[in-house]
Amino acid sequence: MSRPTATTLRHRLAGSGMLAALLALCAFFSVATWTQQYPQDAEAAREIAARIGAQDRVLVVVRPSEKDAAFAHALASALGPRAEIVKGEPKDARAALQRAAAAGGLDVIACNKATAAWLVFSDISHDFPALKGTRVLQPRPHGWPNFLKADNLLNIANQIAVIAILAIGMTLVIITGGIDLSVGSLIALSAVVTTLIVRDYGGGLQAGAAGMLAAGLCGIALSGGCGLVSGALVTRLRMPPFIVTLAMMLVCSGLAYRLAENQSIYQVPDSFVWLGRGADLLGLPNAVLLMLLLYAAAHVVMTQTAFGRNLYAVGGNVEAAHLSGVPVSRVILRAYVLCGLLAGLGGVVTASLLKSGSPTYGQMYELYVIAAVVVGGTSLSGGKGTMPGTLIGAFIIAVIQNGMNLTNVEGNTQKIVLGLVILGAVLVDRMKK
Repeated sequence: MSRPTATTLRHRLAGSGMLAALLALCAFFSVATWTQQYPQDAEAAREIAARIGAQDRVLVVVRPSEKDAAFAHALASALGPRAEIVKGEPKDARAALQRAAAAGGLDVIACNKATAAWLVFSDISHDFPALKGTRVLQPRPHGWPNFLKADNLLNIANQIAVIAILAIGMTLVIITGGIDLSVGSLIALSAVVTTLIVRDYGGGLQAGAAGMLAAGLCGIALSGGCGLVSGALVTRLRMPPFIVTLAMMLVCSGLAYRLAENQSIYQVPDSFVWLGRGADLLGLPNAVLLMLLLYAAAHVVMTQTAFGRNLYAVGGNVEAAHLSGVPVSRVILRAYVLCGLLAGLGGVVTASLLKSGSPTYGQMYELYVIAAVVVGGTSLSGGKGTMPGTLIGAFIIAVIQNGMNLTNVEGNTQKIVLGLVILGAVLVDRMKK
């Protein structure tokens, strides 16, 4: 068995350090967002049911929302037919109390935190003398971080999915020593083209799966074509990647606005949100599952294929790679094409998530994507970077933003913090060199 090389050990240590930084951030925001939680799930319903006597007459009062309805259903299942459910506003609860008073009384009113605070329950014995002694029960609170709530963790993963998908392509480009500033505009262009085709050629609100799939592929293909143009200009004409992709960013943004006529395109069917909002496996959003599959495939490509090895060779030393027989221009061109294709896929996911296409999508995304890649350990000078590192970097950016939102950090301050994080990551990279 061969011993690990020094480079391999450094990569492992760097990856461990980034993972430790991510876990430290999670721990910090968990402590910072620790607060009293008022549960409203099936377990909370069973906890209330255990405090209600077998012969008690029960009124369950909830708001007309999905979560409240699920809570009421779980409570009614535990209590049986002796529980009356009222869904609505305080006036509906008052009407139910009047009926209960006229019918001979009530033993328990089961509520959640929100409905228990209604004024109609503040002085029941005075307003309804026949209901004197009626108890108002709500789930017992417990301490738990808002950051670690399941809904928030899924929200982090879902929000970072598009940026993380784009970061795969950006990692490929940066490893070659290049940069692509057009990915944000490619999101807008892909989203606009996809929804435009669905609206005008795929059937609009009655579009089927085949039409939506074809529209999405067209949006991705167009973005890949833009990546091909950028890559060709960089490799054939030796133009600086920064200038080429900056120009492509402007071209794609202007084209998106022209195609959409400065409007949002929303004439798409309800099923269009399947990719962005659907959740078919393990309760994870489809966009998150797609992101994880793409990272697994990209990691295999980077570590097990000749293309991956050639990317590192080109980024490490172009002349040496050329003398070693590596097709330098072809490798760089493929990196830009893949970056464009992944940006197009990100545009389709964004359109699905927001159920529309707009030329305003993707603004500033190129900065967040580059931040995720750099924070993930990819060197801006090329030749160094890993897909697991980029994924961790994307989650670090997402956790910082989410944690600052939960702790009510002002928006401009968030930009300052993000800028300092990027500077810190680049400084660490330079110090290593």
